Amino acid sequence: MPETIRDARRRFEIPDDVTYLNCAYMSPQLRAATEAGQRAMAAKASPWEIGVDAFFEPGERYRALAARLLSCEAGDVALVPSVSYGMATAVANIPLGPGRGVLMLAEQFPSNVYPWMAATRQAGAPAVFVARPDDGDWTGAVLRTLASRDDLAVLALPVVHWTDGSRLDMNLLSDVCRSEALHLVLDVTQSLGAEPLDVRRIGPDFLVAAGYKWLLGPYGLGLMYADPGHHDGRPIEEAWMNRAASDDFAGLVNYRDEYLDGARRFDMGARAQFLALPAAIAALEQIGAWGVDSISHTLSGLTRQVAEVGRELGLRTPDESLRGRHMIGLGLPAGAGPRVVAELAKRRVHVSCRGDRLRVSPHVYNNQEDVNNLRSGLRTALAR
Repeated sequence: MPETIRDARRRFEIPDDVTYLNCAYMSPQLRAATEAGQRAMAAKASPWEIGVDAFFEPGERYRALAARLLSCEAGDVALVPSVSYGMATAVANIPLGPGRGVLMLAEQFPSNVYPWMAATRQAGAPAVFVARPDDGDWTGAVLRTLASRDDLAVLALPVVHWTDGSRLDMNLLSDVCRSEALHLVLDVTQSLGAEPLDVRRIGPDFLVAAGYKWLLGPYGLGLMYADPGHHDGRPIEEAWMNRAASDDFAGLVNYRDEYLDGARRFDMGARAQFLALPAAIAALEQIGAWGVDSISHTLSGLTRQVAEVGRELGLRTPDESLRGRHMIGLGLPAGAGPRVVAELAKRRVHVSCRGDRLRVSPHVYNNQEDVNNLRSGLRTALAR
């Protein structure tokens, strides 16, 4: 049984009077990450002390930590600046065309929509959006859509919906993809680091996550998994660091056709990221020390309490079996969202509104007192 993580708030710089239940928006930064970033900033003031290894070793450390999180090999991981960058890579390596379209979810986050919309228009392929199901069962809605069409080649999906944490059964959907020879491309920004994920079981073609939410890292640095079947694919940048023998600076005048092994060919340009990588590494090390199973277990207890708050106050509350363990959307009266969020913020309780849902996304720095603050704040806000 995973352990509940306790006394984690001291690892963050969160004031005592702040109730931050908005990790799905942006995570607070670990003290260790801040300190690592400050050391990196100071080091850049003395470039004569920065050796060639600094261009490569931190990236490989980050890659190894990310691989451990994904249950894959380090060579399957690329360093990317954003989800849109990773999706552009997927688009460049999965052929579309008439009869080879893409399935997405309604209200899916745009970074996993716009690249596919552009690609389907160019290829003359259908772009199909699954409507939000009334019963909250996205998996069933996807399966019904697949059963009604024979012109799809790609499922471009999240593991949980970013607006409210509603879950898709990725084990089931990945089995369908294998049986139907469909490509699977995932944006796991809103789940990786908060819920366990094994790419060996799911087998996506590509999987991308931004690092500044549940990975507790800085903005502008994320990761991408590429299935080994795509390791000979086409990168969207021809970066010098991604070529063989790129660590031989004197030999860079001798141009090489060969890429580095595995998914490294897909790394973004300037992947050394002297300032961001140390902070991101510190964050992944802490996630590894806690363990994702324990993080997920801790957050499931908090979201269960938030669900109880929703029911107490008469808000629409999703069934636990249909939502992620780490975030939850409470249905608000139509149009009430912005006002409720603003009223809560006055009390220094921070959440998000997405559509007509109050998105509550705790992390291990939250506790029972934070849930109580949410309850009292919501009761006051809804009474106005």
